Amino acid sequence: MNKKIYLDFERPIAELEKKIEEIKVHAETEKIDMPSEVAILQKRVQKLEQEIYANLTRWQIYQLARHPQRPHTQDYIDLLLTDFVELHGDRSFRDDPTVVGGLGRLDGQPIVVVGTQKGRNTKQNLHRNFGMAHPEGYRKALRLMKLAARFKRPILCFIDTPGAHPGLGSEERSVSEAIARNLFEISRLPTPIVVAIIGEGGSGGALGIGIGDRILMLENAWYSVINPESCSLILWRARDKKEAAAEALKITAPDLLDLRIIDRIVSEPFGGAHRDPEGAARSLKGAILEALGELRQIPPDALIAQRMDKFRRMGVWEE
Repeated sequence: MNKKIYLDFERPIAELEKKIEEIKVHAETEKIDMPSEVAILQKRVQKLEQEIYANLTRWQIYQLARHPQRPHTQDYIDLLLTDFVELHGDRSFRDDPTVVGGLGRLDGQPIVVVGTQKGRNTKQNLHRNFGMAHPEGYRKALRLMKLAARFKRPILCFIDTPGAHPGLGSEERSVSEAIARNLFEISRLPTPIVVAIIGEGGSGGALGIGIGDRILMLENAWYSVINPESCSLILWRARDKKEAAAEALKITAPDLLDLRIIDRIVSEPFGGAHRDPEGAARSLKGAILEALGELRQIPPDALIAQRMDKFRRMGVWEE
């Protein structure tokens, strides 16, 4: 079992839980019973958790979205799909391991899945490029989505990326063109597309596979044109305004639902998806199946028209 990792705002909980463990160790060493003391502290932990998680700021939600133990795309693929077969390569340059995709079955129904994947440690993150896709990753994603449309399979996209890779090689291979091409092509695919923002949804890197008929978002994820740290550096020339930036950017699921950027908030287990990945997967599966059930009733031409209209409305200015 992985050691529990606490975020900054969870330190009071960590201190109480450490004290509980110390009492249990002492009781076992001295061969004495201390159930009442433990019970009192456990109630205090529960009360403290209720107070903290019921009043999370946007910055704290951003921190939860980046929790190192939070489930990633491959975790949800393993928990949700059966008969998954991963497909590789963009047929132009190489395979980008940041983008995971392939064929599988969701509740027995054939589906094509695409998503951005992070690593758990330094070695994995270097392999996955810290979740930042190269141009060939977006071209691989488009290839798989076109394959889905050809065989009339719905598409499921998992978004968990701080943004597209901004390096020299990425620019040389035209990452901006790859993302723009995806926006153009995906918007016209005659098959249902469900997008799930499961962690980070950063900038064009997220939007490159984020054009869908239904946009779902886990309650502790974030989705924005820029992350709070970078916004703080640009506007205030310092990182210490990141909390103010998070508030101003309105990056959380309730904000984006109010702005009609997303269609549904998917609830997470208490304290975050990392505390119960199986529970988070069950909640997400129900929302995905419900969305696909609705979309399958819509003819392809109407589906494309509704999808285009959905994203056009996001750019309309209303007095």
